Order: sequence, then structure tokens, then C-alpha cells
Amino acid sequence: MTAQLERAAADWNRGDLDSFLSDYAAESTTTYVDGRRARAGIDFIRGVYAPRFSPGAHRDSLHFEEVKVRRLSRTLTLVTARFILQRSSTISASGPFTLVMEQRPEGWKILHDHSSSDPR
Repeated sequence: MTAQLERAAADWNRGDLDSFLSDYAAESTTTYVDGRRARAGIDFIRGVYAPRFSPGAHRDSLHFEEVKVRRLSRTLTLVTARFILQRSSTISASGPFTLVMEQRPEGWKILHDHSSSDPR
């Protein structure tokens, strides 16, 4: 799971939206909570991230810290961690997140993402 998160950060840092989103289950029931409310659907999730990947958009460097993986069943895991967005040596955004992931034939997919930002 840690390697998958490292690859997702590399996808983000390279500006590859499709690869970054490939960890999410591509279905209408996949949920994303941003601290304000829950929304469902991969199309909504794509809409959240797409502006950061548009031509000319500035996207700070992403990495993850404090990654913990807890197996819930043979096919489900709970992942908790912190995201860190950095511009040079300055942290521009950070916060905790929780993922519920399901093992599928094509690999681990995110069913639920609850991401929060630290207060500024």
C-alpha cells in the first residue's frame, strides 16, 4: 500500500491526472469527503482534481507521511496518513486522510476518501 501511495504522489508530481485517479474505483458509488460534505462518483472526484492539472496550473509537490494500513478483511483495508503539499521548502497545504480500499483483480482501489486540511 505504501508503494501505491508513493506511485500516486509521483503521478501527481508528474501532472498525470489519469494515472493519479486510477487508484479510485471508477464507479458512481465511490465517495469523497472534503471536510464539508460527502459526494459520490468518479466524475465528481475528477472535477475536484482537474483544475490542478490544467495547462499552466501550479501544482505543489505531494508526498505522504504517517501512513498506517489496517486490514479489515481479506479484501478491504483502512489507510490513514497525512498528505503534504510543498512549494520549495514551504508547506502550502497538509492534512489527514482516510481511505477505504478494496482489493480487486486489477489491484487495490479506493472506495472512500475522506481528506481534511489542517487549519491555516
